[in-house]
Amino acid sequence: MFCWLLATSQIASSDWAVLGACFALAAATGLFIFYIQPDASDLAPHRSKLDQLLERRDTIYDNLRDLRFEHRAGKYSESDYESMKDSMEIEAAVVLAEIEQTTDSITRRPRGPKLKQRGAQ
Repeated sequence: MFCWLLATSQIASSDWAVLGACFALAAATGLFIFYIQPDASDLAPHRSKLDQLLERRDTIYDNLRDLRFEHRAGKYSESDYESMKDSMEIEAAVVLAEIEQTTDSITRRPRGPKLKQRGAQ
């Protein structure tokens, strides 16, 4: 009889441990759902490839404008200015080509089979 009581007390203690773990998990889930505020970046929509390319283009243009201003202010020699300007213009050309390719792929839509004209049967 004592063995049976000992066995049931062990089972009961493990049941309490499982029940306690379930309660703790439910409490943590409730806290997460109701009290943790999402980050602003989590709510922001993901940017498309076109948006990224347009932002990159604008950054390159800003850098070119700053480079031109700094060259006029005397920070760069003519040869340094020309080499940096050339590399930025090449990068801008690549980005513009990617933008054009992206916008062409967006606007191009697959067409169905051509329908015969009524008079050309």
